[in-house]
Amino acid sequence: MDIRKVKKLIELLEESGLSELEITEGEESVRISRHAAGAPVQYAMPPMQFAAPPTPASPAAAGATAGTAGSAPASSGPAGHKVLSPMVGTYYEAPAPGSPNFVKIGDQVQAGDTLCIIEAMKMMNQIEADVAGKVVAALAKNGEPVEFGQALFIIEP
Repeated sequence: MDIRKVKKLIELLEESGLSELEITEGEESVRISRHAAGAPVQYAMPPMQFAAPPTPASPAAAGATAGTAGSAPASSGPAGHKVLSPMVGTYYEAPAPGSPNFVKIGDQVQAGDTLCIIEAMKMMNQIEADVAGKVVAALAKNGEPVEFGQALFIIEP
């Protein structure tokens, strides 16, 4: 079975909320489970989000951070399709330190093109564009942690 198919199955398992998935294709079979056999299953509540008004330390500090990527509220900024993080992990914009970024603002991408990598549990997960278009915003910072469902890119179809 192709490794890309296995990665897609892992993503499907994460998105669906299932605890286990088994697929048989001809003589090949793969079972993906969220927990090890015999290990107790632990359930965690999703993180709670509270809306609180922003309280900048000073007007100068607020102006200094207003131009940084990812600091704008979700409702403002460029319009377009948001590419969301499918997992919690560390965001990387290039395949290796010193290598060119997968994409930069202004690049045209096709559905399936690699946009970035998210490292989760020592695994490097390539995040692909799910629509074709022009990258108009990169919202995450290299080497910084990202959350599940966090907007990473905005692509204008």
